Order: sequence, then structure tokens, then C-alpha cells
Amino acid sequence: MFSLSSPAFENGGKIPSKYTCDEDRFLSPPLSISGVPESAASLALIMDDPDVRKEKHPSGVFNHWVLFNLPPDTAEIPEGKPVGTAGTNGRGEMGYRGPCPPPEYEPSEHRYIFRLYALDEVLNLPSGATKKEVLAAMEGHIIAITEFVGRYRRV
Repeated sequence: MFSLSSPAFENGGKIPSKYTCDEDRFLSPPLSISGVPESAASLALIMDDPDVRKEKHPSGVFNHWVLFNLPPDTAEIPEGKPVGTAGTNGRGEMGYRGPCPPPEYEPSEHRYIFRLYALDEVLNLPSGATKKEVLAAMEGHIIAITEFVGRYRRV
């Protein structure tokens, strides 16, 4: 079964502060991948926060991380060491941007959804592609999807 997990926190559990703006907003958590379909040609990872206030982002979603063209035999994404090609996050920066929910707004605890896609092709996109561009390029090429969720509340 296609799955994504982390040795740093459980599915639905608290993301350790070392991977957030409270310690190091650019240190990505380690992730483990298993059960990639044999027909996969590449993988893509998108990490979103769906609990953002609409005044800040009209969609209500902030994108923290985009990676694509990970080799299909990738078993892990080591802490702080992305694999594949980095895309642009919601701040217009390449790479990972750690959780940083504003404590003065509700909900003060946000969910962070890591979605891993198995694709039947390697995406013909340059490094720095946006989430929107990656999602458009993946259309019609997704073989399987798995999700992993972390939560974070600033103290």
C-alpha cells in the first residue's frame, strides 16, 4: 500500500518545533515513503496548510512545500535534504517553509497536509515551478495519492 510517514511525528500528531518558524523554518522534516506503484515514473510532494484565514489567502490554503520529479525508488526524504526538483512555495521562495500559524487567530492550531503523488511520467517543468503549475502538469498522470497530516500550534 502506497504510504507516507515521518519518524519525527505520527500521522495527525504534533510537528516538532524544530521544523517550524519557532526554531528553523527552513529545516524540512524527514519523510518515509513505501509501497510506490511499480508503474510510477516519478513522485511529487505538496505540503499545504488548509487552515489559513481567508483575509490572508483568499483560497484559505497556504502552500509550504513543492517537490516534484522524485525518483520512484525514493524511500525517504532526509531531514533538511529535499529530493527531486524544488518548486516555489506560497511565499514565492524555492523549498520548504515551516509551519508558522499566527497565535492571535483562530484556529491557533493548523493542520499541515503532506500529499504524495505517484505519477506515470516525469514532469516537464523547470525548477521553481509553482504548485498550480505542478498540479496542472500532473493532471491525467496520477496513479496513486497518499496523505500524511501534522498539526502545529505556536506557544
